[in-house]
Amino acid sequence: MPTTPASQPPSPITALKGVGPKSAERLAKLGIHHVQDILFHLPIRYQDRTRVICIRDLRVGDQAVIEVTVKHAEIQVGRRRTLTVSVSDHTGLLVLRFFHFSTAQQAAFKPGARLRCFGEVRNGFTSRELIHPEYRLITDDGPTDVEAALTPIYPTTEGMHQLTWRELLNQALAELKSGTTLTELLPKEVLDQFNLPLLPEAIHLIHRPSPDIPVKLLTEHQHPAQQRLVFEELLAHQISLRQLRERHQQRAAPLIPLTCGNLAQTLRDNLPFQLTQAQQRVVQQIQTDLAHDTPMLRLAQGDVGSGKTIVAALAALQVVEAGYQVAVMAPTELLAEQHYDNFTRWLTPLKISIRYLSGRSKGKKRQHSLELLAQGQLPLIIGTHALFQADVQFHNLGLIIIDEQHRFGVHQRLSLRAKGNQLQPHQLIMTATPIPRTLAMTAYADLDLSVIDELPPGRTPVQTTVLSAHRRDEVIQRIGENCRAGRQAYWVCTLIEESELLQCQAAEDAASTLTEALPGVRVGLIHGRLKSTQKETLMQAFKQAEIDLLVATTVIEVGVDVPNASLMVIENAERLGLAQLHQLRGRIGRGSQASHCVLMYQPPLSQLAQQRLSVMRDTNDGFIIAEKDLEIRGPGEVLGTRQTGEIAFRIADLLRDEAWIPEAQKLADQLLRQQPETAQALMRRWLGDKVHYARV
Repeated sequence: MPTTPASQPPSPITALKGVGPKSAERLAKLGIHHVQDILFHLPIRYQDRTRVICIRDLRVGDQAVIEVTVKHAEIQVGRRRTLTVSVSDHTGLLVLRFFHFSTAQQAAFKPGARLRCFGEVRNGFTSRELIHPEYRLITDDGPTDVEAALTPIYPTTEGMHQLTWRELLNQALAELKSGTTLTELLPKEVLDQFNLPLLPEAIHLIHRPSPDIPVKLLTEHQHPAQQRLVFEELLAHQISLRQLRERHQQRAAPLIPLTCGNLAQTLRDNLPFQLTQAQQRVVQQIQTDLAHDTPMLRLAQGDVGSGKTIVAALAALQVVEAGYQVAVMAPTELLAEQHYDNFTRWLTPLKISIRYLSGRSKGKKRQHSLELLAQGQLPLIIGTHALFQADVQFHNLGLIIIDEQHRFGVHQRLSLRAKGNQLQPHQLIMTATPIPRTLAMTAYADLDLSVIDELPPGRTPVQTTVLSAHRRDEVIQRIGENCRAGRQAYWVCTLIEESELLQCQAAEDAASTLTEALPGVRVGLIHGRLKSTQKETLMQAFKQAEIDLLVATTVIEVGVDVPNASLMVIENAERLGLAQLHQLRGRIGRGSQASHCVLMYQPPLSQLAQQRLSVMRDTNDGFIIAEKDLEIRGPGEVLGTRQTGEIAFRIADLLRDEAWIPEAQKLADQLLRQQPETAQALMRRWLGDKVHYARV
């Protein structure tokens, strides 16, 4: 969290009046330990309470201050008791509506009483209303003061009222005014170049903006004071990632000579297909990285079906041939099992021993695998997050391959890296979720980037149709025709609830309905509650065309490869995000025949859902979809980092503020070279206790 350089000890948050042990505990949950910290606890929005608005000038959706006189108050009894207060000013009538109220409140609303109210205007049954407005009684005939500045609204926690935040900030801002709280860390020439205000000035304006500043400018974070903090936060983030990479590069890694390529070449010679130019380019980049004694940190991204797995297998063979071990990790059992199947098929003829490890691996078989691994007798292991567990020890781990890295997060990636002994393992990160350049430059600034931007020859683009669930019978008929023609299909069930049990029940119901509606069509069912062996048996049957129609939950999102499957129906598609829809659709279009995806939705569609489904209908390009996904959901969601805390920006937004990123990168390099103490102070200010990951 924010702090100042070591030369200036920070004041504890308990130095502020009204902060006792209980409040300090609540503030600590938000990472606020010092007075300086609270200055960087920034408003999420603003309210304009600087002027009183006449009732006739109110519009639905406005948040406004009004001064009114009570006409009458009454309790209405319906599904719930409601206190309604009819009020007026010289321009019109309005209703205040309270669902929670006391007898004392009701008694205070006497006819003729004058009120100052603040709330959001909504349409009511007979007139416009304010629901649960803030209010206070006006007890004299003279005018009352309005707020002198726009009112900030702060992110909060249980037991912390907005009035409390404002009072604490008033005290902290008074200390800031004394000039002893914060140190300016940005170079003067940078502030001058971009016409940015000094830090104390920017902080004060953000917490107490004057009424003449348009609320829209502040809401969109375009005010110079906000942009100044945006730049500083992006700068701190870039410094941390550069330091992470620098520390990583200082560790010695296994040197894998280019001459260790016999096994990889044998595999390439025996493949029933040729590598694309893009695959060959990425293989070469990886080989070059491995031939150095500094750890490879490479992100290989490519659209679904672009052939990342074979690239990973060739890298693994090079490392195994040099006498080191390889760990391949995937986020789900299904994807890990798919990798295990592929690696086994490719590597068993080369006499390479492979084992599989997941959270469900138990007993003697698991123990035997761990013993072989620790003794160095097992060159390659494939698994899920179970590879993180403390009892998993390697003899000489040389390469870590992580698929769908965004499902894990940087801390987990680092914890697996620590499984290496004296030497730092190389890392190859793979993702089928194309990452927009803006995110790649920021979230993965510690990685080198490879892009497999070419699909294998013979792939045909998937035709996508968006249909209402009202046309379900037509869709079922089309599936029957498809399957009777010798092709296979998926029916994907989705539920908005997170409950795996409910998802499985929905899939079971769908399988039963489809079996009844499509006599002669062999229907299979796969979901997350099946045992690993059951899922494996079902997928094998589907691959061998013993099942015509596979009904599944989104468990098949990644890793399933059945070229004869040319039709997919995604039920309730409006409930899924773009990335998940794109991953699901990527299960078809893997053969040479024309493939079709039907996105079936329950009307009416929200504007956001319409936007998502239109993107899916209009393009198969994963990079375009990723850019749209970033626009719609924001970077934290796209990367899956809301839960990991990896990118918890307080004011910066990677999409909105991407123009600052090159400047932040340039200054980060300069500060690390010329002013390392300033660089450290910036990291402490913005990352605080999260900065430890840059030291691993």
